[in-house]
Amino acid sequence: MGERYDESDGVEKATIPLLRGQHEAEDDGDILVETKKLWRIVGPAIFTRISTNLILVITQAFAGHLGELELAAISIVSNVIIGFNVGLLLGMASALQTLCGQAFGAKRYDMLGVYLQRSWIVLFLFSILLLPMYFFATPILKYFGQPDDIAELSGSIAVWVIPIHFAFAFVFPLNRFLNCQLKNRVIAISSGIALVVHIFVCCLFVYGLKLGVIGTVATVNVSWWLNLVILFTYTTCGGCPLTWTGFSMEAFTGLWEFAHLSASSGVMLCLESWYYKILILMTGNLEDTKIAVDSLSICMMINGLEMMIPIAFLTGTSVRVANELGAGNGKGARFAMIISVTQSLIIGIILSVLVVFLHDQIGWIFSTSETVINAVKNLSILLAFTILLNSVQPVLSGVAVGSGWQSFVAYINLGCYYFIGLPLGFFMGWIYKFGVKGIWAGMIFGGTAIQTLILIFIVMRCDWEKEAQKASVRINKWSISDSEARN
Repeated sequence: MGERYDESDGVEKATIPLLRGQHEAEDDGDILVETKKLWRIVGPAIFTRISTNLILVITQAFAGHLGELELAAISIVSNVIIGFNVGLLLGMASALQTLCGQAFGAKRYDMLGVYLQRSWIVLFLFSILLLPMYFFATPILKYFGQPDDIAELSGSIAVWVIPIHFAFAFVFPLNRFLNCQLKNRVIAISSGIALVVHIFVCCLFVYGLKLGVIGTVATVNVSWWLNLVILFTYTTCGGCPLTWTGFSMEAFTGLWEFAHLSASSGVMLCLESWYYKILILMTGNLEDTKIAVDSLSICMMINGLEMMIPIAFLTGTSVRVANELGAGNGKGARFAMIISVTQSLIIGIILSVLVVFLHDQIGWIFSTSETVINAVKNLSILLAFTILLNSVQPVLSGVAVGSGWQSFVAYINLGCYYFIGLPLGFFMGWIYKFGVKGIWAGMIFGGTAIQTLILIFIVMRCDWEKEAQKASVRINKWSISDSEARN
């Protein structure tokens, strides 16, 4: 049995069962033990993901009742402009999850605070480089075929969401820093508070002050910065005494290596998230553009909301796999992966069935237009299949994050999504005249399904004990670099 923590270790008691022994789950053969460990992370993560995603969903719902043009414009900003940048920044922050997760599993707590500060620096600099997407949103959208009226209004809206763009650069690393220490409840409480405040601010700006679509989207800034202030205050004011020892100049050392790992992580995950953003852009060249964009955006919003569950499993899986590999327990990492994939798939099956049964009712939440509601109804089967497939794929990506495979999986994503999925979607949408259904179906079967099969093959063939050895080498390498920086 592995060493048990006590209170003098500085780790809160809630983490004791999660790190109790390196071989407990395998020795006991107890699925319930691993399930409890997993859901200590996944449960709060689901609430956090849904709460933060509901901020954009509520914003889009308010805009949808202002008119079809306003709904289309704010959908483009939320799903494309913000979505593209969130994909990259969120992916880059996952590098922190690999390093902090494995260091925490190896009990190298002193390394986590420096990693967090490095991540802040790297993501802030990348955020500056991404600003042209907001300033030049209108010409970019016109270039990709969006109608002039949608592109013009989207460009006006995009400038107003720049503050949340910078909030992402600090919130995402904070989330991963706290996740790896199993302080998930703090993140959930913070996101819940932000969501409640957002609802009140939306009502005030839209119905009270009547600020229109600009006022609607500006409310997002308030809730995200409130979330940031809460998490930053908790972290730096005594909430993490073992892993946060104050700001350090060491954060400015080793930035190139950290940026390289962050970029690999960013490319891996953003290639996945960008894939369906491109799907929305491609509909801009179809007939009845507003209806196509509105209906597909609604389906993507529902899919995005449901995706918070498998993405929470991604978080839980990456933390569990990283912790076990950092502790030198390859078998424990494999066992955690199996439990996570199985449970996420069961939830995916249930939600897919619900979408099929409620296919004629889900559109009215976002629009009062009968045309848009019927268009959503016609896409519901594809939505159900996407939900089912996505209940497995993100969890396997979590295995990759926890194991540090980001660079390798990035190549897989590039090949499956952009060399197979996009061309197939183009042919089915335009060459074979299937419209938005054809584009979406081609991208699902050509990209996501093939990528998922490849990841299943990789994890089935993986030598987990060797991965545990690699994790040990990685931890020693980064700790040696930090020690040299101190000297």
